Amino acid sequence: MRGLAARVATVIRIDALWLATCPVDMRAGPERLLARVVQVFGCAQAHHGYLFANARATRMKLLVHDGFGVWCAARRLNQGRFAWQRLEQMQVITRM
Repeated sequence: MRGLAARVATVIRIDALWLATCPVDMRAGPERLLARVVQVFGCAQAHHGYLFANARATRMKLLVHDGFGVWCAARRLNQGRFAWQRLEQMQVITRM
């Protein structure tokens, strides 16, 4: 099992993380989020992650392109809000 876990860990790696500073409708699925990434950047880069939040900053979705396809994960807060910067389009927040 350790060999399998090590291979899976290398598939889902994130070299850069991009923050969407415009709110997104959280009903959007992976295809719609990917379309937004393509609209802004022209394409989704392999091993890049794209973070999206709703207008109230109580929900967040992460879209990761792993080189083969996309992964989409969601997080919802029951209390409080995410600290979310509001600017234009998307910006890179970290390079790993």
